[in-house]
Amino acid sequence: MLFDIFIQLSFSYLATVAFGLFINVPRKALNAAGISGAIGWMAYWFLVEAGINAIPANFVGGLAVGLIGLVMSQYKRIPSTIFNIPGLVPLVPGASAYQALILLLSGNMDAANEKLFSVVMIGGAIAMGYVVSQLVSEQYFRYRRNQVLSKNDEQNLDHDLSDNKQ
Repeated sequence: MLFDIFIQLSFSYLATVAFGLFINVPRKALNAAGISGAIGWMAYWFLVEAGINAIPANFVGGLAVGLIGLVMSQYKRIPSTIFNIPGLVPLVPGASAYQALILLLSGNMDAANEKLFSVVMIGGAIAMGYVVSQLVSEQYFRYRRNQVLSKNDEQNLDHDLSDNKQ
């Protein structure tokens, strides 16, 4: 089991970094992008190993990549898409899409439609996970901004009251 975890972690990291090199991710962000992809893949893989269907597992993987990408973007001061685009690559159902195409070309329409539907659902789950992470971050930053504004309002009110006493 530990060896399987090591293999999954290593290859998801390497796949993410390789795709990052392919799309010219800045060198200073490659390691963080690899970590983002590895965390997203491991979230997916652990859920699948626990017996959860691939669709919710991909949702959680997309959510993890989105949230880690936002944390990395704050830490590195780089846009989150630098981490998210390569980070989502290990989750993309490329082999299933290829199988659907082969089934379609061989004339097995029922199996091709079933496989294609699965690919679309998995892609949608990844996208929804990523969108939910963006919504969560938006709400978090709105909450933080409102806290800062309310703190500033209290300080301004205290300052105004002290000015009126003089």
